[in-house]
Amino acid sequence: MSLQLINHSPDLKRLRDEGYEIEVHGGFLLIHHVPYLNSKVEVKYGTLVSKLDQANPTTTVKPQTHTLYFMGEPPCNNDGSVITAIRHSNPSIIIREGITVNHMFSNRPPNGYENYYDKMSTYVRILSGPAQSVDDTATAKTFKVITATAEESVFQYVDTNTSRAEIQQMNAKLEGQKIAIVGMGGTGAYILDMLAKTPVAEIHIYDGDVFLQHNAFRSPGAASIEQLDQQLMKTDYYAGIYTQMHKHIIPHPYYINDGNIGELDQMTYVFIAIDKGKPRKYISGHLVNSGVSFIDVGLGVNIVDERLVGTLRVTSATAEKHDHLADKLPGTEDDDNDYATNIQIAELNAMNAVMAVVKWKKLSGFYADLTGEHHSSYLITTSKIINDDTTA
Repeated sequence: MSLQLINHSPDLKRLRDEGYEIEVHGGFLLIHHVPYLNSKVEVKYGTLVSKLDQANPTTTVKPQTHTLYFMGEPPCNNDGSVITAIRHSNPSIIIREGITVNHMFSNRPPNGYENYYDKMSTYVRILSGPAQSVDDTATAKTFKVITATAEESVFQYVDTNTSRAEIQQMNAKLEGQKIAIVGMGGTGAYILDMLAKTPVAEIHIYDGDVFLQHNAFRSPGAASIEQLDQQLMKTDYYAGIYTQMHKHIIPHPYYINDGNIGELDQMTYVFIAIDKGKPRKYISGHLVNSGVSFIDVGLGVNIVDERLVGTLRVTSATAEKHDHLADKLPGTEDDDNDYATNIQIAELNAMNAVMAVVKWKKLSGFYADLTGEHHSSYLITTSKIINDDTTA
């Protein structure tokens, strides 16, 4: 992927063709072997690291920021004083595995940088000028070939959103997880929509139902008439969409039963997004016995005076905390629930899914969690969220 990006982006190609040791690594552009002087007026070599903005997997766009990072000692003038004109801050940040930066530089042109050649070559000149005054053979243009390594990414294209936000370390906490979503109705589909944008290793989706016209009105995206005519299984329909972003969406076009429930034992987390009490009780009980963490979601919606009222619920359980389930999980069918009559409430499905995904990220250490709640209810009529069964 990095070779295609370099070959199809004139600015990156020019950097490479002029001999710079460039590397594209997970949403960042690196230039290695940049000469500079340290405080002892010794020639050293460091690495410039810039966020990389892309229009698509093979083309860069104008850099959105003029700042970048540096791996090395504080760059100095030829008298040993630190170059202050570009100094911004001195963080020590692990922005991703193998890349620990020590400094941030800021050099803002009036209209910004037009491309990455202009940006990177400008910083190289600023840093290497003093070094070349001491050693005229010091250069960043080594023409050394940086071997392109195939990054083991779960995404079809680089996650530049994470690099722009500088949350690589938090996002790494989600890597390697195997997630299952049981039930691909409205809420389950929105859960998938958000999980597909995370670096989890695998996302297994379970449902034995067909994607029909009414499903389209409470699901993410917009299904075409042609897609509806195919009457695909829900799992196959959603896998076809989201594998365009995440490589490892695994469809299971069947319901969970005695013959296959053991598949869930291999998961890191399970999302239960079904509206039937007996299957919910069966699946949650099995997961508790297996020590698998899970999050159960639910909607309870009714019509009162020609308006909708109700509650959104998120109940989580781990190997350490599950004593609250008997009181919090609905265990029987609720006939007094108009959701079963296909009221179209996509926004509630989406909100229920958001609450569940945020809780999962809390359990994974992505978000701070000062409460440790394992049961949350959102009341539509009052817009209140009530948290119970806390551990913090």
